[in-house]
This record gives sequence, C-alpha cells and structure tokens, in this order.
Amino acid sequence: MAQVYDRWHLSRPRAGAEPCAEHSSKTRALVASKDHGKGKRWQVRWRDAAGEQQKENFAKRSQADTRAATIEADLARGLYVDPAAGKEGFQSVGERWRTGAVHRDSTAERVDRALRLHVYPLLGNKPIVSIRPSEIQSWIKNRSQVLAPSTLKVTYAYVVTIFHTAVRDRIIAINPCDGVRVPDVRRPEIVPLHPAAVKALVAAVPDWYQALSLLAAGAGPRQGEVFGLEVEHIDFLRREMRICQQLVGPDKGEPYLGPPKTHESYRTVPLARAVVDGLAAHLARFPAREVEIWDRTDPRKPHLRKAKLLFVNEQNEAIRRGAWSHVWDVACRNANAALARQYEAAHAAWAAAGRPEGEEPPTVQIPDGTTMHDLRHFYASLLIKHRESVKTVQRRLGHSKPSITLDIYTHLWPDEEDTTRAAVEAALGDVPALCPPAKAQ
Repeated sequence: MAQVYDRWHLSRPRAGAEPCAEHSSKTRALVASKDHGKGKRWQVRWRDAAGEQQKENFAKRSQADTRAATIEADLARGLYVDPAAGKEGFQSVGERWRTGAVHRDSTAERVDRALRLHVYPLLGNKPIVSIRPSEIQSWIKNRSQVLAPSTLKVTYAYVVTIFHTAVRDRIIAINPCDGVRVPDVRRPEIVPLHPAAVKALVAAVPDWYQALSLLAAGAGPRQGEVFGLEVEHIDFLRREMRICQQLVGPDKGEPYLGPPKTHESYRTVPLARAVVDGLAAHLARFPAREVEIWDRTDPRKPHLRKAKLLFVNEQNEAIRRGAWSHVWDVACRNANAALARQYEAAHAAWAAAGRPEGEEPPTVQIPDGTTMHDLRHFYASLLIKHRESVKTVQRRLGHSKPSITLDIYTHLWPDEEDTTRAAVEAALGDVPALCPPAKAQ
C-alpha cells in the first residue's frame, strides 16, 4: 500500500513538544522534524512487487497523492514499473535479451553484429528509461545513411524487440518505438535470368561446380541447402531431392551442418531428368568422399561426423561462402564474355542472311550484382510460366508462407484472360436494346 508522509514534521511527536512556528494543521499539531525545510516535503512510501520498500519525494501534497494512487493501481493490476530499474543502460538490457533469445546460430551472429556495429555505439550507454521517440527517429535517420533500407528495417526490429522486453520486464512503462516508422523498403521486381544466361553460367563455373549450378537453376534450393546436400539426399530412381539440412558458414569458425531456414524448408523437390543426369555424371567424374564436419541439425545433440557431401571444393572440404563468391564472380565475367561472342556470331549470320525482319538475335547479358540466388529466381519463374499454383511454388521453394511467394513473384504470374464481359453477355446478352435506333443521315 502506498502512503504519503510529511517529511518536515513528526508523525508521532512527544508530548509537550514545541509546535512548528512556520506550518500549522487543522487536524493535529505539527512538530518540526530534523529534515524541516530540507528537500521536498512530501514523501510517498510503498513496497514494490518484490517486497522491497521504495520511496519518492514531491514538493506538493497533491503530486504525492496522485503518485500514491497511481502506484496503488499499478500494483493491483500487475503493471508496476520500478523507477530505479529504468536507469539500467540500453546495452545491458539488449545483451540480456540477445543472450537469452532462442536464435539459430546464423541469426545469432547477425543480431550480435547489427547491435554491436549499428545500435550500441549510439544508444548503448543511455539509461533505457531516458530514450525518447525523437532519439529513435534520429538514430533511424543516422543509420539510413549507412544501411540499405531492408537491412535498416531488420536492425530496427531488434531495437523494438529490446524495448518490448524492457516493457515486459517492468523496466519501462511504454515502448518509445511506438509510432516511430522506418523508411519504406522498395522491393525491386525480380527479372529472371534468360535461359541462355543460365546455360552460360553453368558452363563458366569450374567443372566440379557445374552440376551444382545446374541443380540450383533446375530445383531452386538455397545456397546453404545446395552446399549441405549429401549423396543420400538424392533419389535417382524417383528423381527427387530431399532438403533436410543446410551448410552454415559463420563469420568466424568452421562451416557446419544445421537445420534448414524454417520448418517449411524441409521438403522434397522433384528433379527434371536433365538435372538427375547431370548429378549422375558429376558423381561418376567426381566420386563423393567423406568429409568430417560438425552436425548441429539437432541443437541438443551436436556431434562431429563424416558426411558424403555432394559438392565440395578442390581440397575436398565443405564449400565456404567467401571462396564461392570469388568463383561466382569469375564465372559471371566469363559467362558474359561467352554470351558476347555468341551474339557476335549470331548477328554476323543474321546480317549475312540479308537481315530478315523479326529474326535479329537478342542481346543476352548477366546483370551486375547477379548472385547464385538468381538461379533460384530463375527456377521459380519457370514454375510460374508453366502455370503452377502459388501453393506449389511456395512448397518447391520452401517459403514459410504463400504471401512471401506472392510478395516476391506476383508480377511474374500471367494475367488470366478477362472473362468479365463474357460472363455478363452470357446472362444479359438477349436483353432488348434500350437505346433508340440511330437516325438515318
């Protein structure tokens, strides 16, 4: 229970004590205490949810009464916030959330890096209760000069979550991020690679990676899912690929096998005959050998084991993302050079034939910034072109929700024939004309 006390006067004065010469009361005689005239006169005392005694001073009785009533109500509703707790630094609260959150290893690394590089340097030392919405908005403006909109949105989500945690822990009363908005993320429309560009890329990578690129374009797995495939995950008779793990490449340390990105990423994907034949030829030329690697697909039982990875590097090791990026960049340059030569030859043949109309060869190039993920987009575009449903495309790609598939690829679905007019004509086509006949000129 919160109670209000008069600090300047004794609550139980001894008999015959001299009354206060400065203050008086209609209900009782006031006797000055040793704190008379020092600091704020009115004090609210209460015991918090943990049973610890707390107190707070006010200059006016009305302010103390209001605060006491608020504390009483908050304690009764379980919404009490300890004023002293809000003095804890934002970084301290953030680290408590980060270390206690259940994240995949790759996600945990991203969270740690984002907070360490972009959040704590600007907000970390501030008491969490002192951070205002205007400061959050200033932080967003500052980081928007450094981070891409999509990255800023993810980093901001971490900040929001930390403040939510502080609210749930009764460290602060409200989340200062409420009402604060980040710049909209403009998602550029996916432009699938031309089939000739995909074929050029498959031919441009080193021999031991050609089947890898063909599989990425012909089945749409994520990069980590391709790198983490084992021979046993390919059913050559049924022409299927089973996705049940991925290769995780941390910023520091050795790659390891981990679970797929989401629950829906566990899937079985049908394979075209060209892809199956390519994988069979790859294994005939580069027989799979066992690679010793940590298996963390079950976080409760990590263990070191030998895995027959379908694709490895020249040293018979798991493929590292950094090394693969270099291989991919070189392949893109070589593929573009090959496409340019093909175009020159086709254009010369077209010119020699008298430049027949409508037969000019198209210019095909691999755009700057193309990544292996564009082979996944290419695969999705093939499914959509052949009128696969949204649900089917979602399952093949392992998206967690159909809405994600639509957000990325909705512009690729062909428009259905507009049957609106035909539907109305079928029902009302025999209604007599209501317009007067045209007058003869």
